[in-house]
Amino acid sequence: MAVKSFVDDKRGPIISAKATDSVAQVIALLAEKRIGCVPIVEEGRVLGIFSERDVVYGLAREGAALLDKPVEAVMTRPAVTIGADTPIISALSLMTKRRIRHLPIVEGETMIGFVSIGDLVKSRMDHIEAEAEAMRSYIQTA
Repeated sequence: MAVKSFVDDKRGPIISAKATDSVAQVIALLAEKRIGCVPIVEEGRVLGIFSERDVVYGLAREGAALLDKPVEAVMTRPAVTIGADTPIISALSLMTKRRIRHLPIVEGETMIGFVSIGDLVKSRMDHIEAEAEAMRSYIQTA
C-alpha cells in the first residue's frame, strides 16, 4: 500500500504556514490546532517544515527575540518529501532513518498531502490486523 491512500482519504485541509509568518504566529497556530509541526508552503511548493523542535532550538539559541523573526529564518529546510507512490513501509523507514515525524507528499513540486509517523503506523497496524483476521478465518473454514 502506498502513501497515496492518505491523499485520497479526505482528512480535511492541510494546515500550513507561509515563510513570512512570524515564529509567534506559527507557534500560536500549532497551539490552536494542537499539532506538532506545519509545512511552510509557497504557491503549493514545500519550502520547509516548522516543528516544536525548531522552537526549542531557536529559543535556546536566540531567546525571546526568536518570536519576532519570520518562520523561514528558523524552519528546517529543505523538507524531506515523498511521492504519492511511496510504499508506507518505505516512508516509515525514511522517517526512522532521518529521525523525523512528518512527511509532505508531493507530486512534482506541489504538496498534495501530509502524513505523520502516527498515521503510517496506524495504517500498517490496521493492515496487519486485517491480514491476521483473514488468516484466522481461512484456518477456521479449512
